[in-house]
Amino acid sequence: MNLLKLAWRNVITNPLNLLLSVVLFALGIGLINFLLLLNDQLKDKFDKNLAEIDMVIGAKGSPLQMILCNMYHIDNPTGNISVKNAKPFLRPGHPLIKRSVPLSLGDSYKSFRIVGTNHSILELYNGEIAEGKLWTGGLEATIGAAVAEETGLSLGQQFVSSHGFDDELDMTHDHASFTVKGILKPTGSVLDQLILVPSAAIWEVHDHSEDELDVHGEAEEHAGHNHKGDEHHGHHHQEHDHSEHDHHHHGDHDHGGHHHEAHVHDNTIEDLLSHEDKEITSILVQFKSRTNFQALNMPRNINENTDLQAASPAIEINRLYSMIGVGTDAIRYLALLIAFVSGLSIFISLYKSMRERKYELSLMRVSGASRSNLLVLILLEGLILAVIGFVVGIVLSHVAMQIAGNVMSDTYRYQFVAWEMGKNELVLLGLSLVLGAVASIIPAIKAFKTDIHQTLSKG
Repeated sequence: MNLLKLAWRNVITNPLNLLLSVVLFALGIGLINFLLLLNDQLKDKFDKNLAEIDMVIGAKGSPLQMILCNMYHIDNPTGNISVKNAKPFLRPGHPLIKRSVPLSLGDSYKSFRIVGTNHSILELYNGEIAEGKLWTGGLEATIGAAVAEETGLSLGQQFVSSHGFDDELDMTHDHASFTVKGILKPTGSVLDQLILVPSAAIWEVHDHSEDELDVHGEAEEHAGHNHKGDEHHGHHHQEHDHSEHDHHHHGDHDHGGHHHEAHVHDNTIEDLLSHEDKEITSILVQFKSRTNFQALNMPRNINENTDLQAASPAIEINRLYSMIGVGTDAIRYLALLIAFVSGLSIFISLYKSMRERKYELSLMRVSGASRSNLLVLILLEGLILAVIGFVVGIVLSHVAMQIAGNVMSDTYRYQFVAWEMGKNELVLLGLSLVLGAVASIIPAIKAFKTDIHQTLSKG
C-alpha cells in the first residue's frame, strides 16, 4: 500500500480545504522569509560599507543623516565645511588618525553621485582598476562598475554633471564635461555606484557656474540702463583692464577656457590643504587604534569645541537598526500569528476529515492496513499540506524581494538579489514540517484508535 500516494489523493479531494490551508501557511512562511531576506541583505550592505570607518566629520546637523549621506550615499548632505576647519584632521602625521578621506558632494550623473575625493578612498573599499587609470586632475573621472554597466559610459567618453542628486530637475553644468579615465572592478560596496573625481573638479564646476550667473546678472543690469556711448565704452574699457589684471595676478583661480585644471594637478592632500578658502562636504576617518582613549573621545571633543560635527558610524547604524526593528518586529509577530492560524487551519481540516472518513479508515483496516499505517497516513497528509504551503510561501517571498529590490535599486542604486536561496530557508522548512506534524498529530492519534467493529456496525 503506497501511503504517500494515498495521502496525496486525500489532500486534493478537498480543494477548498487545501486552498485555505495553503494560502494561510504560505502567507505566514512567505512574510517571515521576505523579512529575513530583506534584513540579511540590508545588513550585508550596511556592514560592507562600514569599511572600518570610525568617524565621519561634517557640518552640524543630523548625525544619522551625515552617516547615510557620506557613507551610504542615500541622503542629502548636512552642509559643507571649510578646508581651513578640516585641515587639522586631513594633515598627514596626525597622532590618532590612520587615514582621512575628504569628500565633496552635490552633483550627479543619471542619479549616480559624483564624489570629489582622492585616491585614498579606494583603500577603504579595496577598490582596483579594471580598465584605464585613476583620475588625477582637471575634469577626469573614474567610475564604479555599476555606473559603467547602467549608464553605458566607457573609457574616453565625456558626460555633463547635474547639480543635486535628481536629474529630473534639469540643472546641468553644460559649461564643463568630465572625461572617463578609468573603470573600477566590482567590489559589492558603495564604490560600485560612485563617480570619483578630484576635489578641485567640484570647485571648478560650481565656481564657473557662479561666475556665469554673475556675468549674466551684470549684463542684464547694464542692458536695463541707457548709457551714453562714451560712458559705456569707458566702463567696458575699465572692466577689460580689470579682467586682464586679474588674469595676470590670479591665474590660478581663473575658471574660463583652458584653465579647468588650474586648481589641482596631482590630486594630493597637500594640494587640497593649500586652498583653505574652499569647502568640502565631509571627512571619513580611520583611527590608528580603536582602544585609544583619546581617539574614542575625539567625536565628543569635536562636537563640543568646534563648529564641526563628528559622528560614529557604528552608533548611528545601530540606532537606525533599532528604529527599523520596531516595525520589523511587528511584521514578524504578525507573520508568526498567521503561521499559527495556518497550523490551526490544517488541524481543523484534518480533524474534520477524520470524522467524515471513519468508515473509509475502518475499511482500510479490514483490507489489511495496520493502526500504524493509519497514523502515518494522517501525518503524511499534514506534512504534504505544510510542504505545499512552504513552497508557495518561499516563491511569494522571492517575488516580493524582487519587487522590493527593484524599487530600492531605482531609488538608492543598491543591488539586491531576489532569487538566491536564503540561509534560513532550510530552517523554515524544518519548522514548517514540525508545524504540519503537530497540527496533524491529534487527528492521526484519533485514526490510530479507530474502533473498526463499532464503526462498521453503524454503517
